[in-house]
Amino acid sequence: MDDRTKQLLALGREHYDKREFDKADHYLGQVVERDLAFADVHNMLGVIRHDRGQLAEAQAAFERALAINPRYTEAALNLAVTFNDLGRYDEAKAIYQEAISRGREAPGKLDPFVKGKIANLHADVALAYEDVGMLTEATHEYRRAVLLCPHFADLRLRLANVYRQQGDLEAARFELSEALTHRPDYVPARIALGVVLLAQEKTSEAVAAWTQALEDDPGNKAAEMYLRMAESETG
Repeated sequence: MDDRTKQLLALGREHYDKREFDKADHYLGQVVERDLAFADVHNMLGVIRHDRGQLAEAQAAFERALAINPRYTEAALNLAVTFNDLGRYDEAKAIYQEAISRGREAPGKLDPFVKGKIANLHADVALAYEDVGMLTEATHEYRRAVLLCPHFADLRLRLANVYRQQGDLEAARFELSEALTHRPDYVPARIALGVVLLAQEKTSEAVAAWTQALEDDPGNKAAEMYLRMAESETG
C-alpha cells in the first residue's frame, strides 16, 4: 500500500468515527477507486449509504465487504438490517442467522460484538414497548439484553427504571447496584439509585448516592436538585 492510500484510509476512518459521513465518503471513495480489497472500507461506505437512505447502494457495499471477508460479522449484521429495511425479511433472517452461527467462538457462545449487537436490538424493542406503556413486555426484553451483556451499565439502568415504574424497588435497586459494580463512575445510575433509595425511605443513603454523583460529576444539575430537595425535606 502506498503512502497516499494510507493517508486516504486514515482520513476516511477518522471522519467516519466522528460520523462526518460526507468527508469520510470523499476519502473512502478514493480508496475504492484504487481497486483495493478492504472489507472495512466497503462496510463503512455501506453504513454511510444506509444513513442517507440509499438502501440498494448500502446493500451492494455490504455484499462487497462480505465477498472480501465472508466472516465479517459487522458487515453481515448491517446487511441483515438493510434487507429488513428493504422488506426482504426472509433474506434478512437468513443473513442474521448465518452471522450468529459464524460468530460463535465455542458451542453456545457468541463473540462480544455479536452479543452487543443483539443486546442493543433487544433494548430497542424494549423501548418501543416502554413508549406505549407495555412495561411487562419491556422488562422481558431488557432482561434478555442484560443477560447477553451484564456489563452494559446503561442497559441495567434502563431495566431498573422500568422496575421502578412498576413499583418493584428492590429489583430496581439490585440492577443499579450491579450497574455501578461494573461502572462505579456511571453517574446516571448513581442518581437513579438515590431516587430508589429515597422511595424506600432511606434518605441518608440517597443523599450519599447523590453526593457521590456530584463528586464524580461536579455541577451535575440533577444531583444538585435532588440534594436540595432532600435538604428541604429534612429541614
